[in-house]
Amino acid sequence: MKILKRYAGDVIAIVLFIVLSFAYFTPVVFEGKILYRHDSSAGAGSGVELHEYTERTGEATRWTNALFSGMPTYQMAPGYDSNHPLDFVVRLYHLWLPDYVWYLFVYLLGFYILLRAFDMRRTLAVLGSVLWTFSTYFLIIIAAGHIWKVYALAYLPPMIAGIVLAYKGRYVVGFILTALFGAMEIIANHVQMTYYYLFIIAFMVIAWLVDAVCHRRLCRWLKATGVCAAAAVIAVAINLPNLYHTWQYSQESMRGKSDLVKADSGNQTSSGLDRDYITQWSYGIGETWTLLVPNAKGGASVPLSQSEKAMEKANPQFMQVYQQIGQYWGEQPGTSGPVYVGAFVVMLFIAGLFLVRGPTKWALLAATLLSIALSWGKNFMPLTDWFIDHVPMYAKFRTVASILVIAEFCIPLLAMLALKEIVSAVESSDLRLRRRQLRWVFIAFIVTGGACLLMAVMPSVFFTDFIASAEMRALSSLPSEYIAPIVSNLREMRIAVFTSDCWRSLWIIVIGTLLLIIHIKGKLKARWLVGALVVLCLADLWPVNKRYLNNDMFVRKSVRDTAVQPTKTDEQIMKDESDCRNWRVLNMSTNTFNENETSYFHKSIGGYHAAKLRRYQEIIERHIQKEMSAMGGALSTAGLDMDHIAGDSLWPVLNMLNMRYVIVPLRGGETLPLRNPYALGNGWLVDRVTTVANANEEIDALDVRDLRHEAVTTAEHAELLGVTTSDATPVEGTVTITSYEPNELTYDVSTPTGGVIVFSEVYYPGWTATVDGESTPVARVDYLLRAIRVTAGDHKVTLTFKPRSVAVTQTIAYAGYGVLLVAAVIAVLMGRRKSRMKNEG
Repeated sequence: MKILKRYAGDVIAIVLFIVLSFAYFTPVVFEGKILYRHDSSAGAGSGVELHEYTERTGEATRWTNALFSGMPTYQMAPGYDSNHPLDFVVRLYHLWLPDYVWYLFVYLLGFYILLRAFDMRRTLAVLGSVLWTFSTYFLIIIAAGHIWKVYALAYLPPMIAGIVLAYKGRYVVGFILTALFGAMEIIANHVQMTYYYLFIIAFMVIAWLVDAVCHRRLCRWLKATGVCAAAAVIAVAINLPNLYHTWQYSQESMRGKSDLVKADSGNQTSSGLDRDYITQWSYGIGETWTLLVPNAKGGASVPLSQSEKAMEKANPQFMQVYQQIGQYWGEQPGTSGPVYVGAFVVMLFIAGLFLVRGPTKWALLAATLLSIALSWGKNFMPLTDWFIDHVPMYAKFRTVASILVIAEFCIPLLAMLALKEIVSAVESSDLRLRRRQLRWVFIAFIVTGGACLLMAVMPSVFFTDFIASAEMRALSSLPSEYIAPIVSNLREMRIAVFTSDCWRSLWIIVIGTLLLIIHIKGKLKARWLVGALVVLCLADLWPVNKRYLNNDMFVRKSVRDTAVQPTKTDEQIMKDESDCRNWRVLNMSTNTFNENETSYFHKSIGGYHAAKLRRYQEIIERHIQKEMSAMGGALSTAGLDMDHIAGDSLWPVLNMLNMRYVIVPLRGGETLPLRNPYALGNGWLVDRVTTVANANEEIDALDVRDLRHEAVTTAEHAELLGVTTSDATPVEGTVTITSYEPNELTYDVSTPTGGVIVFSEVYYPGWTATVDGESTPVARVDYLLRAIRVTAGDHKVTLTFKPRSVAVTQTIAYAGYGVLLVAAVIAVLMGRRKSRMKNEG
C-alpha cells in the first residue's frame, strides 16, 4: 500500500499520457488506419529478399542483392539475436500500445522522467511533457515516416535523466537509467539524433564541472562522471553488434571519405560528403522565427491553394498557378513543416534566463544558441565550415536544420525550470522575490509579445520579400504581363498567412502571461495555474500539429499493405529462370536511384537508400548515368532494338554489373522489357589484370578498357591476386553459377589455363571465398567488383558473407546485459536496506 500511495501520482500521469496519445489519433487508430509514409513504403521493396530469406531459413542475411547491385543490410535490417532482451524491454516501456499512440506516449513519458529527475513536482512534470512532446518537429517526423528518429528522440530525455541523477549523487539509479535508456537510444539506430544530443550532455557536464570547482565538489563530479562513463560503456556493449557494423559500413558508405581526389576538393569534407550536400537543408536565418510564429515561412511544402487564409486574398484568375506554388516560401528545397516550440514556451524560456540560477541554465542557453546557429548551415558558413573541419563526425550528417532538436529540448526544459522557480517563490511568500519575478516575466512578455506585435503590424520590417528565389525563377517563365500581378497578389496572400499566426502567437503569450501574473499575486493556486497552462498550450500546439499530422493523412491498412502486383513487364522478365535468376534489371521508366519498387521482383541496378556504398555512388555519377543517357539515345534511334546497337562500348559498366534487362517507358504509361545481349554474366575469366596508381585512374579506366578481357585494380589488390601487369595472355574457361543465396553464391568453374575470375558482384570487406573448400583471397577489381585467382582445372567456387564479427560482438553484448542485471539487483537490495533502516529508526 505504501508503494501504491507513493507512486499513485506517477500512475495518474501515465494514464493521462495514454489518454492524450489516444485522443490525438482518434478516430483513425480505432478504425485501423495507418499512415502511408514514403520512407517506410519506399523501403518495402528493398526488404523483400531479406524477409523471404529469414522466413525460409530462420536466419538473418547480412547482405542483399535487391538494390544497388548488392549492399550490406546493416542499415536496412540491423537485427541481432542479442537485441531480443532489449526489444522486450522496449515493448514493455511502450506498454504494448498501438502504433502512433505509443509514439506520443514515449515522448510524454520520457520527458516526464527527465523533469522528475530535476525534482519537478508531478503536475509541473506533466505540463513540461506536454510542452516538449507537442513541439511540431516531433509530430512532423511521424507524418514523414522517420520512425527510427522518433525512437531516438523519445529515449534521449530519460537517458539524460539518468545522467542528472548521477550528478546529484544518486549513483546506482543514475547508472541504471543511463545504461538502460542509453542502450534503448542506441538500438533506435539514428546516430545523427544521438550525436546532436551529445552536445547537450557535453554542455551540462562542463557547466556542472565549473560549478563543482567553484564549490569544491570536484571529487563528487569525478565520481558521477565515472558512473556515467561506465553506464555508457554498458549501453555500447549491449549494442556493439549494431555499432561495430554501422561503423564498419560507414567507412565504405557515402558517409566515409572517398578514395577519389576531386578537383573541387574545397567542397569535399573529410567524411567524403560534399559541403553542398551536407548543408542542402539549411534553416534560413529569418526562418528561425518559426520557433515563435509557426507560419513565419508559410508552413509546409504543400499547394498554396490548400491554405484557407491564403485563398481569402487569392485572385481567382491565378488559381492554376497557386495550385503549383507551395505554402512554404523559405529557401530549403522543401519541408514537411516548421520547427515551432510554442509562443508561451518561448516567453517562459526568455524569463528563465533571468529567473533560473545555476550552471544548468547556462548549459541550456549555450546549447540553444549553438543549435540555432548551426541550423543555418550554408547561411552561416564560417561556423558551419569550422564544425565540418574540426568537430569529429559532424561532417557525416546532412540536413543540418535538424540540429534544432537541441533547441527544442533546451527551450521547454529551461521554461519549466523557470515555472518551477515562480511556483516555489509564490509558495514561499517572499514578496521581494515575487516582485522580482513579476519584473522579469513582464520583460519576457515585452520581448516575445512585442516581436509578435511588430511582425503582425509591420511584416515587411522582418521579411523584405515573401517569395522564394526558386519561385521567382519559375514565375519568370510566365508571360511578362502576368508576372507583376501574380507576385503582388502572392505577396499579399502570404502576408495574410504570416500576420494571422503572429496575432495568434501574441494572444497565446498574453493569456499565458496574465495567468502567471495572477498566480504571482497569489490569486491563483499552483495546481489551477498548471491546469490552465496545460489547456492553453494544448490549445496552441495541438491545432498547429494538426496542420502537419492529421486524420486525412491516414488510409486503410489494406491500401499500403496490399502486396505489390507485378506488371506485365515484370512478369515477362520473371519468366527468365536461367542462372539462378542472379542477374540485374535497370528500370529507366522511373526515378532509377530513388525507388525500390523494382526490387520487389528483381535485383535492381538502382534503388533507394540514404547511405548507399560510396564506390557505387561514384560509379553512378561517373558512368551509369552517362551510360543510361547514351542508351536512351541509342534506343530511340534504333527503334528499341538492342541487337543493332554497339552496347558493348556504349554501356560497358552496366554490362559488367550483369544488367540483363532494361525496362523502358512507352507512351500511355506502359513499359517494355528489353534483353541486353552484351551483359558479361555472373563471372568471367580475364586475359589481363592491369595495375593502376590510384582510385582515379581505376574508375576512369572503365571507359576505355575491354572489361570482358581486362580487369583494372590497384597494387594492393593485385598483390592479393598474385598478379602483375603484363601482356595479355589468352585465358580459356567458363564460370557458371549453380546456387544462389543473398549471402552465399556457388559457381562451377572450368578452365584449362587458370587465371583471374571477375564476378559481377559488389566488393565489400567480409566476403570470403573458397575454391574446392580451400580459402582464397577476395580482391577488388574494376573499382567495384570481386575477383579471385584459380588454377587450371574444374573447381567449385563459393563466395560467402557471414562475418565472424557478428558472433564476437554479440558475446560482448550478453556480457553487458549481465552487468546491467547485477546493477539492478544491487539497486533493489540497497533500496530494501534503506527502507529497513528507516523503519528501525
